[in-house]
Amino acid sequence: MVNDKVHIRRASAADAQLLAELSAVTFFDTFKDTCPADDMQSFLKEFYSIEQVDKELRDKDDFYFIAYVDNDAAGYLRMKEETSDVEIIAKHKGIELKRIYVLKKYQSKKIGAALMNFALEFAGKMNYELVWLGVWEFNERAKLFYQIFGFLDTGVTHPFPIGNTPQTDVWLYRFINW
Repeated sequence: MVNDKVHIRRASAADAQLLAELSAVTFFDTFKDTCPADDMQSFLKEFYSIEQVDKELRDKDDFYFIAYVDNDAAGYLRMKEETSDVEIIAKHKGIELKRIYVLKKYQSKKIGAALMNFALEFAGKMNYELVWLGVWEFNERAKLFYQIFGFLDTGVTHPFPIGNTPQTDVWLYRFINW
């Protein structure tokens, strides 16, 4: 329990359909205007299918957590230990915050903050030194959110195409308990 209104729990393989739906809806809502519809649909099919999410959920080192408000799934996050060739990240034991999304109807209701606080606490309990992530270079709302939580820009970018549409992410990082 994070606060009185938000309950966060680790997802299991039984949550594959729910997470596939949450993933597709939140990603679509966030990026629908950044690429052609066919690129979006192929991306959603490849990365947010029930089969793909189920595969990730069955990996014990792939951590999905779902945020609930009352009994409604409001958002989720995904974290996984990953390596990076970005110097500041490579020098420390890090976990990547691969996804953090909240359904539109729950945005601006502190669900994202609850998920982020949970992610940072989880990383600390698992003895990670830092959390890192990629954020779309033009997603100013997300970049401000991460800045509020102390994430710093590495100065390094990487491609993150949606289908055939080129996109660029910026790598951010934040130390835990420093």
